[in-house]
Order: sequence, then structure tokens, then C-alpha cells
Amino acid sequence: MALRLRAAILSAFLGFCGTAGAQQNPLDVIPDKMPFDVPYGAPISLARAQAAIAAAIAEAGKRGWALNVAVVDSGANLVAFGRMDGAQLGSIAVSEHKARTAVKFRRPTKAFEAAIQKGDIRVLSLDDVVGSRGGIPLIEEGKLIGAIGCSGGAGSQDEAACEAGAATIGK
Repeated sequence: MALRLRAAILSAFLGFCGTAGAQQNPLDVIPDKMPFDVPYGAPISLARAQAAIAAAIAEAGKRGWALNVAVVDSGANLVAFGRMDGAQLGSIAVSEHKARTAVKFRRPTKAFEAAIQKGDIRVLSLDDVVGSRGGIPLIEEGKLIGAIGCSGGAGSQDEAACEAGAATIGK
């Protein structure tokens, strides 16, 4: 009786393994197009970077959030920075890092956060990645001219302020 039970368990296990092995790994799927394939454009000007920061700060101020806001150009170089009164010091570098991640990888940092939440931790092996929302590429006429990064609040707060700053581009 025990031998039959062991044989049944082994058969079930092998059947499960065979089924699991037949499933395709999503990382092996080859997309038809490059994801996030936005061409790099000319770097954002200081005046436009400052306008994006002003809009992000206005949004954060309206809501009572004290944030740090950074804008980098299309080469990931810092163009402008704003620190609201009372914004935490540790978030200065984080705001810059979020902006650099968004421009280098041509996608919002929220994409990395979502991947990590789904269990795709391979993104943590990439250099210069921040897996927290609050970094948004700045795109004008289909070209990436820079990125804005906000830090100091919850990720959703940082992202909302960044969206206000990004909305100034193309106007």
C-alpha cells in the first residue's frame, strides 16, 4: 500500500514538472518592437528645466508636500534642482537618481517599481536603477529631452508632482 502511494505521488510530481517545464518563460518572448524606444533629442534648456521644477513645486506646495525636484538633460546631466523648505535631506540625491534613471532607460521609474512588485527582481541588477516611482522622462515632439525626478514624499506624491512638471513640456 505504501509503495503504491509513493508511486502515485512520484507520478503526480513528475507530471507536474513536465507541465511546468512546457510553459514558456515570459523573458524568452521576443517582442516585435523595442520597448520604450524613444530617440534622444537635444538637451532641455535651463529655462525649461526651471519651468518644470516650478510646476512640480507648485503642485507639491498646493498639497502641503515638501519635496526635492531635479531635472536632467538627455545625457543624464543635472540641469536644475529645487529643494522645498523642509524637504528631507536624504531625498536630494534620490530625486536626481530618479531623473537619471528615467532618462537613461527612457521610461518612468514606475515601470521598475511595477516589475519588482511582480517579482521580476532582475531589474535590480541593472546599473543606476531606482525602483520607485517619481522619475518621468520629458518628451517633446517624440524625442527625449530630459527627465524630472521628485523625492521626499510617498512614491505616489513624488509621481504626481513630477507629472505636473512634465506637463510643462510641449506647451
